[in-house]
Order: sequence, then structure tokens, then C-alpha cells
Amino acid sequence: EEKKKELEEFIRRFSANVAKSKQTTSRKKMLEKLNVEEIKPSTRKYPGIIFQMDRDPGNQILEVKDLKATLEDGTVLFDKLNFTVEKGEKIVFLSHDPRAMTALFEIINGNAKPASGSYKWGVTITTAYLPLDNTSYFNTDMDMLTWLSQFGEGNDVYFKAFLGRMLFKDEDIQKKVNVLSGGEKMRCMIARMQLRNANCLILDTPTNHLDMESIQAFNNNLKLFKGNILFSSHDHEFINTVANRIIELTPNGSIDKLMTYEDYIHDDRVKELKEKLYNTAD
Repeated sequence: EEKKKELEEFIRRFSANVAKSKQTTSRKKMLEKLNVEEIKPSTRKYPGIIFQMDRDPGNQILEVKDLKATLEDGTVLFDKLNFTVEKGEKIVFLSHDPRAMTALFEIINGNAKPASGSYKWGVTITTAYLPLDNTSYFNTDMDMLTWLSQFGEGNDVYFKAFLGRMLFKDEDIQKKVNVLSGGEKMRCMIARMQLRNANCLILDTPTNHLDMESIQAFNNNLKLFKGNILFSSHDHEFINTVANRIIELTPNGSIDKLMTYEDYIHDDRVKELKEKLYNTAD
């Protein structure tokens, strides 16, 4: 309909203009072929994934010093990890062993202890965490609305709005959360994150169990988000369009580059450094 109005306006303005006669004729033909009544609306539905901040982050975001993480059998996931997060940075964490990123996120969220080292959040920072394993959140027979209301303050209408954003209908929110599918649980977790209005998002493989529409909605909002993002992902396009800094975790140190993911994977110096660090660790 907008296109139709645009064509009609052009024809109206320039129909008497000899210099524009060819363009006017062309648009008349386009208008004849444009039958709005025959165009079917898309059936694709996009969730409203909208992260907002209650307050802007200060200058001190997160400082990590000499952090080390190991498994119970002594396997080193990463070591000698040092980095400082600056305002506006959206950092993707990489590793040959995906357990390394999960270990890091669990540590900085206070859910696990490092083998050694320390970390410190800035006093103005509030976080919202999307863990890789959300099983423990859904070991209850609460319905969806009651479940979400645990994580914020408001009435039923308020929480229904957040569930509605994630495409849950009125009849859906009466479902018990312990019978939800993987995709439904992920959408509930994203709704939970949005309640926090945090200025730093921590996302462990956020596209797991999501359909293409949800991934696109997630991706679009993260590109616009003004706070900090720390995340891991196996989605090439997702990483390349969101991250502006890359940190790779290895058992013998880390690689830290301010560049796009596409540049990172094709950088010869990065390839040499990766080979050195991983081989040294082996």
C-alpha cells in the first residue's frame, strides 16, 4: 500500500513533465501490476526481543585478572585470562572447548568458583544472564505466568505483556513450565532477561532452540543495544554482526582482538598465535 501511494504521488506530480515522461510511464506500468488485494500477508511471526537499560553503565564495567578454570579431573579449560571490558564493547568468547565459555560465564555470574584469579564488576553494572543449561529453572509445576512473576514486580497484565512479546498466547501461559519444549523454555528465559533492564547481557549460546524469526529478532536488538554484551555462539552471522571484540580462551593464555569475527578468522597472525597457544597447551 505504501508503494502504491508512492507511485501514485510520482505520477501525479510529473505526468505533465516531458523530461519525466519515460519514468512516469514506467511507474504507471508498475502501478497496473501492483494489486494489493492479491498480496497475502506473511505468516512469519517475530518475537519482540527488546532489551532496555534502567541506567547507563559507568566507566568501570568488568575487570578479570589471571583467571583460571579447570574441570574436576584437572583438565584446564582456560588459564592466564586477563581482560577489561570497556563501554560499548560487545565481546564474543571463543574456544576449541565450548565448556570454557560456560565456565567463564558461570564464574563471573557468581555460580562457580575459579581455580585461581579474580574478577570485579563495576558498581553501576547490572547483569542479565542467559545460561546454556536452563534445566534448574524449570524443575517446577508452576504455570508460565506464575513462573515469570518470580523474577520481577508487577501485576498479571505486566507479565503477560512480556510473555506476549515472546509470542505466547493467553492459553499458552497456563501451561506448566516443566512440560515446555526447548524453544518455549528459551523464550521464557529471554522474557525473564528483559524484566531485569540490565546494562550488561551475558549470553551463553543464545540461539540454541530458537527458530529463524527469533534468531533474527534477537540479532537485530543486540546490534542496537547500547550496553555491554558478553556472549558465545556457533552462529557465524550472529557473531559477525554483533561482536566488535574477540577473546579466545585457551589452556595456555588468551587471544584478544578488537576486530570483526570475519577479520579474526582470516587474520594470519591470529592463526599463528592460536596454533602456538593450543600446541603449547597440548
